[in-house]
Amino acid sequence: MATSLRSLLWHALISLSCIVAAAAYEQHTFGAPTTASPGILRRFTPDSQESLRDILRLAQAHELDIWQIGHSNTPYVDIYSPQFSPSLPIALLSTPHSLSNITIPEQSPRTQQRHWGLNSLAKTKFHNDYHPQYEVDEFIDDLAKLHPDKVTVLRLGHSSEGRELLGLKISARGNGTKLGFVVTGPQHAREWVATSTALYFAHALLADPSDPKSLAYLLKVYEFHIVPSPNPDGYVYTWDTDRFWYKNRQIVGPGAQCIGIDMNRNWGYKWKAHADFPMLQSANKKKNEDPADPCSVWYPGHRPFEAAEVNNIANYITKVSGVHKGAGKGGIVAILDLRSYGQMLAAPYSYSCDKMPNDAENQMEALEGAAQAGKAAHGTPFVTGTLCELLYQCVLLFFHTAAANHGCRAPGNILDYVYNTARIRYAYSAFLRDTGTYGFTLPREWIRPVGEETGGIIAYIAKFIATKRGIEF
Repeated sequence: MATSLRSLLWHALISLSCIVAAAAYEQHTFGAPTTASPGILRRFTPDSQESLRDILRLAQAHELDIWQIGHSNTPYVDIYSPQFSPSLPIALLSTPHSLSNITIPEQSPRTQQRHWGLNSLAKTKFHNDYHPQYEVDEFIDDLAKLHPDKVTVLRLGHSSEGRELLGLKISARGNGTKLGFVVTGPQHAREWVATSTALYFAHALLADPSDPKSLAYLLKVYEFHIVPSPNPDGYVYTWDTDRFWYKNRQIVGPGAQCIGIDMNRNWGYKWKAHADFPMLQSANKKKNEDPADPCSVWYPGHRPFEAAEVNNIANYITKVSGVHKGAGKGGIVAILDLRSYGQMLAAPYSYSCDKMPNDAENQMEALEGAAQAGKAAHGTPFVTGTLCELLYQCVLLFFHTAAANHGCRAPGNILDYVYNTARIRYAYSAFLRDTGTYGFTLPREWIRPVGEETGGIIAYIAKFIATKRGIEF
């Protein structure tokens, strides 16, 4: 009897500690809803460094869900609030801003029997909707069964919750060594259209050459390594619990009371355990040495490659990148990291706005051409620049202050790592549609058009590199 009582007390204590930990975690999330609910996306366009700092201070103090900090022609901050969340602070609501209503479309019912018709890119129904993780994995397996001579299923390791991280290697038989091209889906779980685009692109590579949207001709020169869902745990969580979850689902922090690492701040080049908003630090501090809050949206981990998924993908890229093969002997020559949103094409660097790639002129020439190729598909414009310029320079270009130069940067990014460590010369991020009307809730009707324009972007980069090497398709 005493043993049973002790057992009950022990389990009660465990349950209580879990409740306390969960409450502590919820207090640190940036207002993200636990269920998918409609809401409002507000875009603030500060006209000074001080105004930008005020907006971000308020957002941080009230744990608001910041969707993006960036610029097209002017700097902006996008802040999302669910329909039933507490009112935003008056100081923020009184700041001029524009509004977009964000709705969460109902997902199509899932059935045991799916007839996607993957033998035809033009007629398949697969690209008419978003798909949960188990259907993403089934799609990969189905393509491998349909094209056993071209598709190898990549088993890259396991996520922190034990899910297998799958990818595809797509290559056609032919003479000579093929050039390698890596395409990765979103490291941030809520960026669904980037996963759908990676799947569409894989399908387009395998489509019959008679299909007008087929990209099969690229396989004459290239082999493609595609990882559609680099963050499977987070992606599953966006389907089951929180549509706008950002990080992976790894347990972190003192006492393991927090969940998640921002995967795109966990790569090993120039990684820093910086605070969430470096630009909010005192202008008198020469270095930002404040540790990041483990429960914050932007937590970079307590060491590089702490995220299991980042470590798995980095190991694979290192293995196939050709670092030890020497120039001109195959290996990976390009990588495109798919993200959303913003309609931007970005090159390194992320960690500094003062640092440029050694071959910046060549890189930007390819990027400008890729932007035009993307626009040619459906008229969608893309802004080009370095990642720091487009996302993290927030105030540098427009307000010209030394403090801005110190604050606006994000180390630990995949582009910086693959360019410097894996030595992949053409390293880019593509921020897909749109520019803030729908944000992360892009309508399913746009999946195929986004896939088509992204295919044009990749094809241009591939042909640009081949031309530079004297290779003809």
